[in-house]
Amino acid sequence: MADPLTPGPPASEKVGSATPSPPPARTRPPWRTARSVAARAGALLLKRAVLLAALLALVFVTVELLPGDAAATTAERGEGPAGLARRRALLGLDRPLVERFADWMTGLPTGDLGTSARGEPVTGLLAGAFPSTLLLGGLALLLTALLSLALGCWAALRPGRALDRTVSGAATAVLALPEFVVAVALVLVLSLWTGLLPATTVTGADGSPTSWRMLVLPVLALTVPQTGWNIRIVRAALADEARAPHVETAVLDGLSPHRVLLRHVLPGALPAIATGLATSAGMLLGGAVVVETVFNHPGIGAVLASAAGDRDGPVVAGVTALAGTVITAVLLLADLTGDLMAGDRR
Repeated sequence: MADPLTPGPPASEKVGSATPSPPPARTRPPWRTARSVAARAGALLLKRAVLLAALLALVFVTVELLPGDAAATTAERGEGPAGLARRRALLGLDRPLVERFADWMTGLPTGDLGTSARGEPVTGLLAGAFPSTLLLGGLALLLTALLSLALGCWAALRPGRALDRTVSGAATAVLALPEFVVAVALVLVLSLWTGLLPATTVTGADGSPTSWRMLVLPVLALTVPQTGWNIRIVRAALADEARAPHVETAVLDGLSPHRVLLRHVLPGALPAIATGLATSAGMLLGGAVVVETVFNHPGIGAVLASAAGDRDGPVVAGVTALAGTVITAVLLLADLTGDLMAGDRR
């Protein structure tokens, strides 16, 4: 079978190659398109809000089932039963779990995530830690997008050849590696064996890393597995779009493979690619919690680890709510962008 991106002779040199022009597509009025997009956005938001509420309920139940409670884990040394009882009453642990969860959920729409077991507002804890995690995940997402697009397009220009097989095989291999394994391997190679990069993060007085070099290993540990995942998505999306009639027409017109790829194949594949990157954004946010622990990076990973040790349900639920909100927003944006791009092409 001929390579779909390999140019053939110009259409003017082919006998009987004239193709009748397709009838003009009917366009939908802008107001109707906007209304359908708004309706889809509302349905998606409602569905994901219900899923997030169920997940938060599961978090509260899970923390409740852990041995011990927040009053016992945060008690002062030598505090007696009377002191523990007062602490439980102060934290509301003497109330039924359903009642505590309902009270916490009523404050969620206003941004009130309750108070931690150590008396700090949960919103303040997350506001101080989340920018570091967002920086780490944002850099990893940007690097993932650049690498996956470059390598996926490069392989698409040589389908079935050694380069395509090498890129696809490497993508499958790194896709199977958890972030923790990649992080440990990077520390061994780039820190302990060669000394090129620091293995841990040292923070300054403001709580941020003292050098940009301390971001390199955490970002790479997040990027490597997600790059493998997205290379496969990019490669598959480009292969599907290369079989479209307008792409075959561009090839028959004698356009170069690079121009066919960039002008005719890649635009049609962008909705699928955007959805894959949006999914990676959520996975990067979850993987950042593990990677931050390995590299001692300040962020919500440290907050979550401390909250789990304290059996602090409001903090654990607050981290879950924050991550779920960000992931929902990114996925919704990707879905709507894909719908708009598909509508424009129709």
